[in-house]
Amino acid sequence: MALSSSVSKLPDDLDHVVILVNPQAGPAAAESLADALAWQLCRQDFTVKTFADLASATAQANQWYADGYLRAVVGVGGDGTAAALVNGTREGVPITVLPAGNSNLLARHFGLSKDPQEVCQTICDGATIQVDAGLANGRVFLLMAGCGFDAAVVERVHRRRTGHVSDRKYFQAVLASMWSYPFAEIQAHWQDQQGQPVEPPTLARWWFALNLPCYAAGLRIVPQADGFDGQLDVLGLRRGGSLCGLGYLVAILGHFHHRLPGCTLRRANRLRLTSGVTVPYQLDGDPGGQLPLDLSVLPARVTLVVPAATLR
Repeated sequence: MALSSSVSKLPDDLDHVVILVNPQAGPAAAESLADALAWQLCRQDFTVKTFADLASATAQANQWYADGYLRAVVGVGGDGTAAALVNGTREGVPITVLPAGNSNLLARHFGLSKDPQEVCQTICDGATIQVDAGLANGRVFLLMAGCGFDAAVVERVHRRRTGHVSDRKYFQAVLASMWSYPFAEIQAHWQDQQGQPVEPPTLARWWFALNLPCYAAGLRIVPQADGFDGQLDVLGLRRGGSLCGLGYLVAILGHFHHRLPGCTLRRANRLRLTSGVTVPYQLDGDPGGQLPLDLSVLPARVTLVVPAATLR
């Protein structure tokens, strides 16, 4: 993992912590983890407030940050919880995660533990790092944006969601979408920093833009993605259809998809994705909306609190 030069210890005089519990991340388990973390932090003489409402949690975090008291805001949930915190807090607010969601890709990538005692230790003596983020139609994302088939799966799952989502529900959504999704053609318009085109569009039926090398089910679709380089790693796959999708999956598992005809793999700090028909997109595993999608990079946008061992 390439690390930013901006790595620092948290000042000892910051002693206020905000905890946000995602009520959809398995409510009883998430609340139990949050209570255990709050107890551990109070034993270390921190002032702690716990919320189940995003707006209240981010308002408190922003206020304590402005007042110079905030040590960290902790999201008890998954990747969507972390992204929601980043979108709701001011730049510079230190964020960490106690994993309790459907997918915990961010936490795994940065070595964040599921043990409340270890997360407490990270808050006590961990370090902060500055990580890039992506911007998608004005919304910040941490991991990736995807449009096309994977977004259709995410949309199908969340349309029926009533609480914690099991792997079985995702598998069922994949099977259903394989035979119903039309695999529309999508154009990637490569742009300069001012949003002006720099070359003709590239056509594909699958597009992914990754800020970090994290994707569902541990798939390494762009393993070289680096959250400290000020760029997005963009992958496009030209062919559509369920059989081609299975072929792409085999190629990704075999780490040779980048050599396939019709595969586009490049870095960009700004692009626009469009289609002549309705195509969904997803951000960090949550539904984002419909194309067009304007993507760009926010260098060093996110302040993460991580274990000191992550930096070694």
